[in-house]
Amino acid sequence: MARYAVIGLGRFGTTVANILAESGIDVIAIDKKQDLVDEIAPNVTSAICMDATDESALRTQSLAEADAVILGIGRDIQESILCAAILKKIGVGIIYAKVDNHLHGRIMELIGVQHILLPEEIVGTQLAKTLTSKDVLEYVSLSSGHVVMEMIAPKEFIGKNLQELALPSNYRVNIVAIKYDSLSVSEEGQNIMEMKFNDMPGANDIVNEGDILTLMGSKGNIDKLLYKTSHGRTK
Repeated sequence: MARYAVIGLGRFGTTVANILAESGIDVIAIDKKQDLVDEIAPNVTSAICMDATDESALRTQSLAEADAVILGIGRDIQESILCAAILKKIGVGIIYAKVDNHLHGRIMELIGVQHILLPEEIVGTQLAKTLTSKDVLEYVSLSSGHVVMEMIAPKEFIGKNLQELALPSNYRVNIVAIKYDSLSVSEEGQNIMEMKFNDMPGANDIVNEGDILTLMGSKGNIDKLLYKTSHGRTK
């Protein structure tokens, strides 16, 4: 089973910890405030009240064995940086760190933190993209420089299979999943429309009207495709 640790139980950390736990993932939640620890304790695998800048205390939790540590300490930059440095020192492999500003993020990168999260910027980018294109449902920037985008199939895609669209060769963008409506009949003879998910679309799969596509690629390539589709041309 996957195992994650969330350090810092503000709104960001608490949300991440709860969603991971609801997905059946083993979650260790850590904060120096007892009331926040008590509040989340019923929802996670273990909830621990400790100072995350105490190296000896952190070592007792075997965090180096976790799949990743999510560092949700944002506003107290000094505490956030010190905690990140200790996590690297004790051998934590993957760290996702919420930062308060770009300078905070650059310092984290110098420490060796691989995934920098600036929530306000992420939300702002997603909102702007959904407002500029009526087809975009989700637009998530990853720290790697890639984007995962969920959009309603543009009219230029409808009726074509993935080989004909040739998005990998034309844009270096991949369709990694397709959600679509499927009509079935119940035992009582009633028509039932349900959403199905094709998470391994092949070259011969056809895009139909109303399909929701999940695409992944670099930010530049995704934005180029988005511009082309919003202006009615994909070649």
